[in-house]
Amino acid sequence: MQRSKAMSVLITATLGISLAACGGSAADDPNTISVAYHRYGNTLQVDQWMQRVKQQYEQAHPGKTVQLDPVVAPEGEYLSKLQLRMRSPSTAPDVLYEDSFNVNSDVEAGYLAPLDDRLARWPDWNQYIDTTKQAGRAEDGKIYGVPLDTDTRGLWYNRQLFAEVGLPAEWQPRTWDDVLNAARQIKQRRPDVIAMDLALGKAEGESVSMQTVEMLLYGTETGTLYDEQQKKWLVPSKGFADAMGFLSTALAENLTQSKAQIADAQYDKVFRDDLTREGKVGIRLDGSFASGNWLDSGWQDWHQMMSATPMPTQHGQPPGTVTLSGGWTLAISASSTKQDDAFEFIKQAMAKDNVVEYSAASGNLPARADAAADPRVIEANPLNQFWIGLLANTHYRPALPEYPKVSEEIQKSVLDVVAGRPPGEVADQWSQQVSRIVQPANTRAG
Repeated sequence: MQRSKAMSVLITATLGISLAACGGSAADDPNTISVAYHRYGNTLQVDQWMQRVKQQYEQAHPGKTVQLDPVVAPEGEYLSKLQLRMRSPSTAPDVLYEDSFNVNSDVEAGYLAPLDDRLARWPDWNQYIDTTKQAGRAEDGKIYGVPLDTDTRGLWYNRQLFAEVGLPAEWQPRTWDDVLNAARQIKQRRPDVIAMDLALGKAEGESVSMQTVEMLLYGTETGTLYDEQQKKWLVPSKGFADAMGFLSTALAENLTQSKAQIADAQYDKVFRDDLTREGKVGIRLDGSFASGNWLDSGWQDWHQMMSATPMPTQHGQPPGTVTLSGGWTLAISASSTKQDDAFEFIKQAMAKDNVVEYSAASGNLPARADAAADPRVIEANPLNQFWIGLLANTHYRPALPEYPKVSEEIQKSVLDVVAGRPPGEVADQWSQQVSRIVQPANTRAG
């Protein structure tokens, strides 16, 4: 995110003072652990989960205290602020709520403590779905984060609006053109609604990369950002250029939310869900977790209006659909002097009932198999089985230290397309920037 140099210095200095103040009290008390997590917009369930676990932990460990340290900021800024805290033992939290895509870069920076020995002595670790364990595993093969949840992504759509404009109630698009054509039909017959809502704004951070661009890119013939077998980043990438072309077409035809809405930092935090609830969004490329936000806002009967269908591949080529999975973990700071207490907190947080309650409320899919099979999770969302079924063909973002920087370039590219730059030119610029980040020897054309 670009800011003036003077403003960056001022914010960093102010943040450093406040962090030192709040971090110092926990750091100086051997019986107090600090827990940093994200609290902003659609993360109310995380705050509720943390408050519940704090109470449980303190009751189970008399004399011990948990200092909750919520970071109120958009997701991209949360990650930046968290990394700033990790640079000094005086401000680093003992436990941190860590996005899986950031694990490797934080391990490379020396911020996280490996958990393998502790996990080997924790029987509940055997309950975790094997694929979800990837979320906290770094390049060195060690595990640095215990996964809370996973998710899948696809196309939400408004059944009532579809019926009004002549689209099928059981919509099953086979290609990108099918998606665009449905959006065009909505726009033509109901010009007052957003035909196709996509994560495109600067404030949406990683959602722009994963939820929009990579959901397109992984459905092309290119199929990926990174070739795991050859250990090469795919740049230049025809798939990336095609993804930029899809976005350019949708924007040029006014199928997406307006540029003013894209630029509004409050759009994702508030207005996207409000507009969906009001029936003003036709199609929404989003995650399995969206309905959890709707329930939390009081929209109990969302399923009477909204359905979901898989995102198709570009030309309908096998496997026919595409989805990506991510998730959040709890990790321990490498500089923490209270790692035993920190892990006890993680064990409490990841107890089956806590994971079930969080998953049922948030709409996220549990990382624990026993929690995923719990009737409370299955009954909480009529579409849970649909979203869980997408895990069979899911993709994960490259678990590499360079990924966060590559992701930043993806987000910049989207902003360029929103601003009207030709998609081919944007894709060429992206290729040059990524090649510089990962080094040309680590790339191949794709």
